[in-house]
Amino acid sequence: MIYDAHRHLGVLPAYPFYGGPPVKPAVTARATIAELLADLDREGTDRALVLPNYGVPDPDVAFGFNDLVVEAAQRDDRIRAGLWVSARERDTERTARALELAGEPGVRALKLSFLLGGGVEDPGLETVFAAARAHDLTVHVHTSPGAGSDIDQVGKLVERFGDDVRIHLVHFGGGMSGHIKLIGSRFFDWIAAGKQVYTDLSWAIGFAPRWLVTEIDRRGLGHDRVLFASDEPWGDHAGELARLRAAADDAELTKAVFETNFDTLYGGTR
Repeated sequence: MIYDAHRHLGVLPAYPFYGGPPVKPAVTARATIAELLADLDREGTDRALVLPNYGVPDPDVAFGFNDLVVEAAQRDDRIRAGLWVSARERDTERTARALELAGEPGVRALKLSFLLGGGVEDPGLETVFAAARAHDLTVHVHTSPGAGSDIDQVGKLVERFGDDVRIHLVHFGGGMSGHIKLIGSRFFDWIAAGKQVYTDLSWAIGFAPRWLVTEIDRRGLGHDRVLFASDEPWGDHAGELARLRAAADDAELTKAVFETNFDTLYGGTR
């Protein structure tokens, strides 16, 4: 079984990233539910958490895909939906409207990212995590080096909210420094302390999956906290699948990473 804990739906408008011409780099982005389902069929993906696509600095774009991902989850039992939310004060009304969907069938996560601004001191975080707690949802948080997305910052959410809310750290710290900080101690220290912290290895540098699996085996914990994720259309499903299969070559760990850990966070058909 292949359960994908992170992929996106929706096509973004062209944008002049980094001062260049307007471009649309996510060439495999899907605009419709039918296209998404065709991808799942082609890949052999048995279940997926589907999130609104984002990446351009216009909050209405990502918020505008929330209804689409909820519809996708209600159309096909393979799909679970994650809602785009924001803790920034400027997005208070948008997030309130998004959270009205939190009790809809198929909704299993709230997606936070500071990639386009904001951070762990944003005023709306208590509201977001309270909604996750009330609806038994996982908070799905982007990590990448620097600024508000750095693991030194996002890790504060684990310390603050991880006792009673499941937190999925996307991209396992998002780079060399994040991988070393997490595998070296921090990820396992959080687990030992009872924090409900999970991760996926999309975008991970080559050494990280192998080292993480070695540490899981050595320490005897963490096998129930790692998930497969493609991050399509920003990631590469075939590449992510091959890399993680090669690292998680134990039958029990393979089943956990590709199936049962997903069910823990995103299973059920509520």
